[in-house]
Amino acid sequence: MQGKPQTCTILLDTFCVDAYCSGTGKILHEVDCRKFNRPSHEEKPMSKQAFHQRLSDLTAQIAGQPLDDALDRWLNSTHGAGSATFDSLKQACIEGVAEGWLCDREGGGIRYGRVFKAEDALHRFSVDVVDMQDIAGPHHTHPNGEIDLIMPLEGDATFDGRPAGWCVYAAGTSHRPTVAQGRALVLYLLPEGQIQFTKTP
Repeated sequence: MQGKPQTCTILLDTFCVDAYCSGTGKILHEVDCRKFNRPSHEEKPMSKQAFHQRLSDLTAQIAGQPLDDALDRWLNSTHGAGSATFDSLKQACIEGVAEGWLCDREGGGIRYGRVFKAEDALHRFSVDVVDMQDIAGPHHTHPNGEIDLIMPLEGDATFDGRPAGWCVYAAGTSHRPTVAQGRALVLYLLPEGQIQFTKTP
């Protein structure tokens, strides 16, 4: 009569896989599972093309909407500070500055640059990003309004007295953009790319 066949049991835990044979009481094989849990590669920084697509998705949601207090409230409740949209755009801007495709110009103590011109893919918004620290920029008017994404980097930075999040200016408004209490990146969406800088005497 043949003996009872030996059976093997697979034991799983967080770190390894064991094949245990009941006949011998020995572990036949052990595999370190941590290597399977490691990412195959580190997450790559968002490219300029991916940044463009992210902004295209966002502007699709606000295209044709009046630039007013209602839009300000909606942006802050839907895509405000702490949201996935805010965090991804902020990280992309930080990476873009580090890689040199954002804020590639400097003047008057402000780093700045137009990333994308107004186009259909961005629903006729242009995109600019500035890097400011405790400074006021040049006075200007918004013929069609302006939408700003405020992304503090250092301290409790504010933009025109507003904290992290969105700020919407209606058509015809004007201001001298001011960052106080630290450093911030500010992303500007301008309908049709329109902005009028005030001439100084």
